[in-house]
Amino acid sequence: MFSPRSIRHCRACGAPTAYREPPEDNRERAICSSCGTIHYENPLNVVGTVPVWDGKVLLCLRNIEPRKGFWTLPAGFMELNETTEQGALRETEEESGAKVHMGPLFTLLNVPHVGQVHLYYRAEMTGPGLDPGPETIEARLFDESEIPWDALAFKTVKVTLEHFFADRRLGQFTIHCADIA
Repeated sequence: MFSPRSIRHCRACGAPTAYREPPEDNRERAICSSCGTIHYENPLNVVGTVPVWDGKVLLCLRNIEPRKGFWTLPAGFMELNETTEQGALRETEEESGAKVHMGPLFTLLNVPHVGQVHLYYRAEMTGPGLDPGPETIEARLFDESEIPWDALAFKTVKVTLEHFFADRRLGQFTIHCADIA
């Protein structure tokens, strides 16, 4: 189970923290030794899209760690002051340069061992033009038969693509929720 224990100093006063269970709680938290502020650590949201143009899916070859040199759907960490949809759109534009019309939420994947929740939206590209940003070596459209399954960066990408192609074959898209071990 993910347990970062990364808060060593209070964000309010700078004093050292200690991990212990606060009264009326059920797990250890970072608690300030001076002012008593309780610091909560919560999962990070990763947001992205499954962009499609002319039946092909857009993938990006990562230029950053982790998993540099592996293929992924355009996605990244959600920022403050944006919705999950806004973050997914921003990440798609930053990583691939693709312009898209956002569709509905497609997968919601809990990844507790790294303290993350991944949310992917379906998206239709408005044209084939791509202009990858610095986090991407190459952005490319793939037919289902061309997907580099053994070179995908993350299990959440693999699961999302498997659901996408299965739903497409059925002619009906639904939302998929799963826990990734």
